[in-house]
Amino acid sequence: MLVALTRESGRNEELAHWVRDLADVVEVPLTTTRFRQRDEVREELRQSPHFATYRSLVVTSSRSQAYLDLAREALSRDAGVYSVGPATTRAVQHAGFSVAVESVSGAAPLASSIEAGPVLILTAVAGRDELATLLRARGRDVTVIETYETVDVVLDVTSRERLGDADVVFIGAPSAWRAAREFVRRDAWVLVPGATTREAVREDHERVILGWGEDFTSAWDVVTSSSR
Repeated sequence: MLVALTRESGRNEELAHWVRDLADVVEVPLTTTRFRQRDEVREELRQSPHFATYRSLVVTSSRSQAYLDLAREALSRDAGVYSVGPATTRAVQHAGFSVAVESVSGAAPLASSIEAGPVLILTAVAGRDELATLLRARGRDVTVIETYETVDVVLDVTSRERLGDADVVFIGAPSAWRAAREFVRRDAWVLVPGATTREAVREDHERVILGWGEDFTSAWDVVTSSSR
């Protein structure tokens, strides 16, 4: 069985750890990251409406790690910190923060855990806005600061062939699926981290299942049983 890992180069270690003893693995990065200038982010934070008084910080990706020292200046002393995924939690802890709650299935589930506002969210350019929408519906003041942009990679012939050969493809976001879908076989399994990505894949691909983190073992059982 061949598994394709499609996160950008250097960000597939966790996925590889899950599958390296179970199948042959290839990396086919579908995206790369373009980071914003620190001075731009610093100024945007300082000009934000609740600078130095934010009582909750949400970090949606480990890619925001380089801006956490800037975000610290924007927080109140008793601010709670929330993260999306174990890699983000590690990045936040490495920056010296304690994480109150981690979500393993996207940012939206954090809405029920965030009790204090105003809320500062560090996220991607044009990132998903479900969490901000939910928090605002509950009366929280929310400021969203974009720290990076995910850019599609132009796939060469070898990368397209690897996707086409793969029996299982890990897809981390709807944008990654848009880049990969024309090359993924109809009978291949697509493993995704959350409901938003699952629904995006499901629009034109039947074999998709939640399969990251705590969902991996059960998803792998489904994949292997279907191939017998």
